[in-house]
Amino acid sequence: MDMPRDTLSTLSDDALMVLYANGDPAAARALAGRLLPRVFGQARRMLGDDGEAEDVAQEAMVRLWRIAPRWRQGEAQVSTWLYRVCANLCTDRLRKRRHVALDEIAEPEDPVPGVERKMQERSRDDALQGALNALPERQRQAVILRHIEGLANPEIAAVMEISPRAVESLTARGKRALAALLAGKRAELGYDDDTS
Repeated sequence: MDMPRDTLSTLSDDALMVLYANGDPAAARALAGRLLPRVFGQARRMLGDDGEAEDVAQEAMVRLWRIAPRWRQGEAQVSTWLYRVCANLCTDRLRKRRHVALDEIAEPEDPVPGVERKMQERSRDDALQGALNALPERQRQAVILRHIEGLANPEIAAVMEISPRAVESLTARGKRALAALLAGKRAELGYDDDTS
């Protein structure tokens, strides 16, 4: 037996589910009128396609109608359950869109550098450290703070208790000295054949 429409609109989603499970088609229409636009909106935002969103929203509602006879009031909210089903259906469709044959997927590069690369990086680090060690102490400190630690000149000035202008001078002189110390080692360190 159908309940009056104005009475149905005041009932909770759970109550409408119970009524539908007991054979009230008006309760199903009221619940669909309340939830279908929300689920369609969720699917449309996730999929970006109205046609697919309609299919997903309808499938979600069909699943809701199938579970209605076993629905246990109070365990979960109907809308929450339906949003979860909709999200899962959308995720499945998005995965199918991305499906690519395995032979079309490029082999991932090994993120761990090879032995040769590690040795080259170690040589570069050693050469840089040797050149840094050859700088006067204040220049070395300014260059390390600026170019290795990434501090800004005002921060370096505070650390070294000098003016920002003095920091600029120290780092500029230090960079020039480093360049001169490392200039003859470019080929040895692999910079002539390397863009890094």
